[in-house]
Amino acid sequence: MFPTHRSRRLRNTTALRNMLRETTLAPQHLIAPLFVQEGLASSTPIASMPGQSRHGLDSLLREAEACAEAGVGGVILFGLPEHKEPEGSGAWAEDGIVQQAARAIRARELPLLLMGDVCLCEYTSHGHCGQIQPGDREGRVDNDATLALLARTAVSQARAGIEVIAPSDMMDGRVAAIRAALDEAGFTHTPILSYAAKFASAFYGPFRDAADSAPAFGDRRTYQMDPANGREALRDALLDVEEGADMLMVKPGLAYLDILVRLRQACDLPLAAYCVSGEYAMLEFAAAAGAIDKRAAVLEALTSLRRAGADSILTYHAREAAAWLRE
Repeated sequence: MFPTHRSRRLRNTTALRNMLRETTLAPQHLIAPLFVQEGLASSTPIASMPGQSRHGLDSLLREAEACAEAGVGGVILFGLPEHKEPEGSGAWAEDGIVQQAARAIRARELPLLLMGDVCLCEYTSHGHCGQIQPGDREGRVDNDATLALLARTAVSQARAGIEVIAPSDMMDGRVAAIRAALDEAGFTHTPILSYAAKFASAFYGPFRDAADSAPAFGDRRTYQMDPANGREALRDALLDVEEGADMLMVKPGLAYLDILVRLRQACDLPLAAYCVSGEYAMLEFAAAAGAIDKRAAVLEALTSLRRAGADSILTYHAREAAAWLRE
């Protein structure tokens, strides 16, 4: 006898499959990371990230407008200053490149959520995410001395029009320090999206090319998380909740879907996942080699992040995927 239950009955037609689909992916779920470089006249392609570029201000505005036209939910800005020094003061300069870019985008009144990455690695001459302990050549960052600089950067970005502050440095106590500084400066309604579970991943290579932010010595394993540790990731994320984070992020996304699921089960705050540069590059190069159908693979990958619990997704495919989803 045939079985009473046949799961295939509910897959029989396109209309039925669409009606019963459990996970949705829409353009407004996507956030586009954009690189803006001080002193750049137009744009420069990033060889390790096909289809992505470093932008000057004019080029950045055109890209932001294209994202808005495609229906992308927001953009997050990463700045590349002309000059770097050990402290990383370009991060909080009132005329810093991210601050200039934020004011320019806000002036266009685009229907985009404007987010700012808060970290010092792109601005320091040594490439680390905070202040190096005096005489330390192994990359150990002075956690507490860095907090004031991150808070200063967050306030500077908020003054320039950044709507969501996203600290990615992985210093202990940074969420509380940034929340206190924002509140004191009058930005009580500015939310914090914490890179709460950010791992010391091999998938960041293309980003470091794009942002010129590779450490000059040592590595970031003393402050970014060990890829082998899941319980620690949940513990750190929940500490950020206690400190006042409004949203949490898992980075990388595709390689850490299990962390995203576990964090979704442990916390009811909005969650973001970052499909990082190396994950983006793998999809691009595999598609270029004819190994995968790019459109199908990208949408499947992004859907997997939503299925695992992400409310929003940072992805370099944002504009392209949004256009596909609206067809």
